[in-house]
Amino acid sequence: MAERPTRSTGTDCAGESRIVDVGVGQIAVAEAPDRLVASALGSCVGVAVYDPIGRRGGMAHVMLPRASDTALDGDPSRFADCGVPRLVEEIQQLGSLRSRLVAKIAGGAAMFRADSVVAGIGERNAAEVRRQLRLLRIPVLAEDTGGSHARTVTLDLRDGTVSVRSIAHGTREL
Repeated sequence: MAERPTRSTGTDCAGESRIVDVGVGQIAVAEAPDRLVASALGSCVGVAVYDPIGRRGGMAHVMLPRASDTALDGDPSRFADCGVPRLVEEIQQLGSLRSRLVAKIAGGAAMFRADSVVAGIGERNAAEVRRQLRLLRIPVLAEDTGGSHARTVTLDLRDGTVSVRSIAHGTREL
């Protein structure tokens, strides 16, 4: 049975924003003032989708490009071809219109020498994420993909800022 995505609806009882961790192969949706974080993105891709009017959005921590590429069971959200559309659907269920959504992506690295020689899984993940967003007509405003370094991505739902942190390159905003 597939796990439901994490949902957050604003502040905690003290009025503070919450940090919602998005685990490997998971999606999460929330509203301002919360922040969504996907850590240790190597070949995985963090997909941040934001509604600037509703100040809500979500993040997917995509592991693999397509569900049809494997016989493994588990939550289909870990695949770009299932997780990205599901993420958008969950944001729409919170009240956002798809026409208002924008995206930023990060990750898709070749972490090991064999990644770039044999499978290119990071590149394939990023390409499938872009393809799914294009099919959904959601523009990708910025990205930080490729390379050979891991990243941690944070989406701040107060303003749609996406921060990408890595040991190799420090922190930058998309």
